[in-house]
Amino acid sequence: MVLDRILPWLLLGAVILAIVGMVRRVLLWRRGQPEQVALLSGLMAMPRRYLVDLHHVVARDKYMSRSHVATAGGFVLSMLLILVVHLAGVSGTLVDGVLAGALLVMFSGALFIWYRRRNPPARLSRGPWMRLPKSLLVFAATFFITTLPVSDLFGEAGRWVMAVLLLAGICWGLGEMVFGMAWGGPMKHAFAGALHLAFHRRPARFGGGRSVGLKPVDLAAPTLGVEKPADFKWNQLLGFDACVQCGKCEAMCPAFAAGQPLNPKKLIQDMVIGMAGGSDARFAGSPYPGVPVGEACGAPHQPIVGGLIKEETLWSCTTCRACVEECPMMIEHVDAIVDMRRFMTLEKGQTPGKGAEVLDNLSQTDNPGGFNPRSRTHWSADQNLPLMRDVGQADVLFWVSDGAFDMRSQRILRAFVKVLKAAGVNFAVLGDEELDSGDVARRLGDDATFQRLARSNIATLQKYRFNRIVTTDPHAFHCLKNEYPDFYPADTQPDYEVLHHTTFINELVKAQLLDLKDYKGGSVTWHDPCYLGRYNGEYASPRELLAELGIKLSEMDRSGFRSRCCGGGGGAPITDIPGERRIADMRMEDAKQTGAELIAVGCQQCTAMLEGVVGPRPEVKDIAELVAEALSEPKKPLPAKLRERQIAVEVI
Repeated sequence: MVLDRILPWLLLGAVILAIVGMVRRVLLWRRGQPEQVALLSGLMAMPRRYLVDLHHVVARDKYMSRSHVATAGGFVLSMLLILVVHLAGVSGTLVDGVLAGALLVMFSGALFIWYRRRNPPARLSRGPWMRLPKSLLVFAATFFITTLPVSDLFGEAGRWVMAVLLLAGICWGLGEMVFGMAWGGPMKHAFAGALHLAFHRRPARFGGGRSVGLKPVDLAAPTLGVEKPADFKWNQLLGFDACVQCGKCEAMCPAFAAGQPLNPKKLIQDMVIGMAGGSDARFAGSPYPGVPVGEACGAPHQPIVGGLIKEETLWSCTTCRACVEECPMMIEHVDAIVDMRRFMTLEKGQTPGKGAEVLDNLSQTDNPGGFNPRSRTHWSADQNLPLMRDVGQADVLFWVSDGAFDMRSQRILRAFVKVLKAAGVNFAVLGDEELDSGDVARRLGDDATFQRLARSNIATLQKYRFNRIVTTDPHAFHCLKNEYPDFYPADTQPDYEVLHHTTFINELVKAQLLDLKDYKGGSVTWHDPCYLGRYNGEYASPRELLAELGIKLSEMDRSGFRSRCCGGGGGAPITDIPGERRIADMRMEDAKQTGAELIAVGCQQCTAMLEGVVGPRPEVKDIAELVAEALSEPKKPLPAKLRERQIAVEVI
């Protein structure tokens, strides 16, 4: 059959073109800045990362997970066998049978993908992605027929007709699956995605690990932050190229839902455009709200802001990591956004809203509100709190954070102190020695101020002895736990544990150190703070603690790792980028839908954002306040005469 003579040359040409395209793609990534990776161990770890870690994320959508396993698995196996059978000439009943089976599995998976794509949700990109299921079906079907001994079923004319049809189908399939994979079609994600997993800039995320702290800035570098695509690390550019445009990040993004000019999927695609050069005219997904497609253009060495994206897009992000948590390719959107913010803040001094004022306050007073640093302990004037400078050591260091300057947050701090005293915890505070954790500065891109605050706080912490730091502020909790270790002096690391107060109080209850009454109020829902949940994986302790109070939660639809951000992170209330509505209002609507009369929270920023919602709404209380209210009052000792009478009665 004529196809038997043409097919090996087609495959050989496809392989050569694929190799050329892959080299070209690698050269695009290498336009980025150097970054050391574990080359051999990364490649060896890639299969497990793909089959286990990545599929833990993909498996949240059972339909697409099974479809992807069948399609991708069938394609990889069948492509290898196609080269063996049709290029190397190795054939036989067993090999042909396995190849036919692999193609059949691939066809079945592609059929389900085609069915899902018939009426796709708005988050999915269209354009070439709508063609992809058909290309998968054509590839599987034509090679399946070619593998079977069917040529004898037709006459001479029929064999020529079949050969032409199969040849056309094979060219289509190979063009999409092999040529497109290497040169930039929808299948590009298969090649880039595999290498992205191998050389991921956060390898600690694999194997059940967690890596959430921002990477430190080298303050001695010629350029601080990212101005142009070529300023990203090369494996960041590789990660952008791995995007499958599924839009799961878009669907979870609170800023996009609020109508602010941010769409994390579009942002990643704009970075790909900048890496390769060109415009977004062919982008077939949702635009940034209020920004039409076709306006973005860029090149590797051209500024990103003003060309590829608007400045407001960067400052709309709340750094909640909902996009990162949801991404099936494990792309790091937040890293990219903060890297670009760093250039805007450190190099250009362009921080919108009250950003410049807050950063100036941090430089002058070591707190974002510009309050007199000596007033940090005024909230506790009547609390008789032990100071570390006086006691030198304690079991627990209570990190007060900047709630000390806010009257609403002070009620939370007082409630937590009441709990600590009721449990007999040996604790102390730093008082005026405590500086801001630097969270706001770092999210706004001012790594210089963050590093100064971090090093100053670390020097203070090293003067004292304690086993644990406990704080009511998830943002400070995250910095102390995940970001401060990068700035400890060489050859030293923290010798203490950092806990959020919900975790610590839960431990006190389990140890039976607190006598609690059951909650007598109405129905309750729990809001998961982003910096406690998605950043640090703490979902269980608050729920266990509320259960100890006799509370049966009415969970919101968006809860756990899919909790909706309150809008208070990443400096968003400071930069204050306008949208169609407020993120906090959307979160309050989530809570109202449960019918709850009270929203339990574990973050001072979340409390402020949710209590800022106007109109009828559920009450908002920190979990420490609920526990403090539930403490059983210690029994008062009887007067001496009554006690003597009671003893006499007992003797009789």
